[in-house]
Amino acid sequence: MGSGWLGVMGAAVLVSGAVPAAAQVSAAGDPFTSDPTGIVADPCPAHPKVSWTEQQLHNLTRDFGQLCRYRAANAALTERPRVVFAGDSITDNWINFDPAFFTNGVIDRGIGGQTTPQLLVRFRQDVIDLHPQAVHIMIGTNDIAGNTGAATIETVEGHIASMAELARAHGIRVILASVPPAGAFPWAKDKQPVPQIAALNAWIRDYAQREGFTYVDYHPVLDDGRGAMKPGLASDGVHPTAAGYAAMRPVAEAAIRRALGGRGAGR
Repeated sequence: MGSGWLGVMGAAVLVSGAVPAAAQVSAAGDPFTSDPTGIVADPCPAHPKVSWTEQQLHNLTRDFGQLCRYRAANAALTERPRVVFAGDSITDNWINFDPAFFTNGVIDRGIGGQTTPQLLVRFRQDVIDLHPQAVHIMIGTNDIAGNTGAATIETVEGHIASMAELARAHGIRVILASVPPAGAFPWAKDKQPVPQIAALNAWIRDYAQREGFTYVDYHPVLDDGRGAMKPGLASDGVHPTAAGYAAMRPVAEAAIRRALGGRGAGR
């Protein structure tokens, strides 16, 4: 999540309209234009650290799903995970505030700024191919913020359903999380997220119940009663603080127990 997305997207759109179709993989401002393209053995060369905006431009034009982020970490795993937490920055940051939670076979595969289509792109690599017992999917904040453009709510719901159904097809138990509360987005000030978060969460809850998945709702411990984060539980109204994650942890643990205990485990 972040304010740089709008500028990055605009730059990518301008460039794509100005160059021949065959050259659209290159965008002005991408610091890694010499990276390989096409089908190659190693699509993830090492990169020096660059600015957030440059990295996001590279991701959008070369690695939309950001499969390179966890490629090495996935290869280094020596045991089957118990639970994979898949999502955006709210998941990505969780391990930094509560590293002890991500032990005993629980691993973090969140990536900041991602939307449902981006998570769907990397879902096989970062979830299915790891053969976890369960997956915790918490995604949708950045779709509402418009990080990768516009979409209907049905499209967003379809992406979530596709991930859940892929997991079930591979014997992975599914935990679908509510989109956490947010009264406003600092990087997308034109959006009014409260009603859209409520609508998406109502669908996730009903879909999980209909399909036999575990639904986990973080709103009772995070929501201030008006659809925003309680004071002190988020650094910017969106991203949980250590206190926010401390409130979420027992809710997540209870959901894992339900999923792995056979209730809400899917078909």
